Amino acid sequence: MGMPSHVRIVEVGPRDGLQNEKTLVSTADKITLIDRLSATGLQSIEATAFVSPKWVPQMADAADVFAGITRKPGVHYPVLVPNEQGYERARSVGVEEVAVFTAASEAFNRRNINASIDESLARFAPVMERARADGVKVRGYVSTVLGCPYQGDVPLADVVRVAKALHAMGCYEVSLGDTIGVGTPAKARAMLKAVAAEVPMPSLAIHFHDTYGQALANILACLEEGVAVVDAAVSGAGGCPYAKGASGNVSSEDVVYMLHGLGITTGVDLPALAETGRWLAGILGRDTQSKVGKALSAE
Repeated sequence: MGMPSHVRIVEVGPRDGLQNEKTLVSTADKITLIDRLSATGLQSIEATAFVSPKWVPQMADAADVFAGITRKPGVHYPVLVPNEQGYERARSVGVEEVAVFTAASEAFNRRNINASIDESLARFAPVMERARADGVKVRGYVSTVLGCPYQGDVPLADVVRVAKALHAMGCYEVSLGDTIGVGTPAKARAMLKAVAAEVPMPSLAIHFHDTYGQALANILACLEEGVAVVDAAVSGAGGCPYAKGASGNVSSEDVVYMLHGLGITTGVDLPALAETGRWLAGILGRDTQSKVGKALSAE
């Protein structure tokens, strides 16, 4: 298909980025983070997750965070919901877009949400029904698309089946996630092509972790196949609390820098994004993981 001329970045730092950070971030700082990201030109910012605080303590203040942000016109603020109860909590504070998640690996699903793949999909049915009735958009996540910490290799057929099921249920977009960051460009390309044979490319997104330093290379391989939506986290924050050994997400700053270098537009103000990444790194008490952020701050 050739590379797209424009790529939409789905900024997952406030949710996927923070959920696995050991430093508890205050509600006020989470709100400031999202508002700062809103000012960079990003179109999609995943704000929080309405999940059990017992399992993900960082997201315990989800309702307060969402209620406190300044929602900018034209910017979407999806939130993660695991079930109908999470959906109800999200709607009570005015959420207009949600995301649901499952895995292509049976073993990962069992460890993560104590359900089989088919059981997890069944849990989404009432959420999808409610969302349709409410006019709420639903995004779907498929994790472990290139490998699982428990079962190892994940058959492509399983990835395709789950992505196809989410799309058929009504997810307007399905994000394909290399949860433990073990993928390489050839495998990433083959996975995307297999899924795109069953789900239209405009309905697909990619989500790579950078455990082995392959995320940017994997993204480039997928761009060459025509994907035009990329998930990333400012400052490369996060990981997955249920995937031992997974390092942070690919940093939004590095992705935007690469895309702009390829002549692909994003609508994102890179210096403003990098400054937000440096600010977040300070909140988390560590050096930024973004190479671009470091380079820009040194100039």
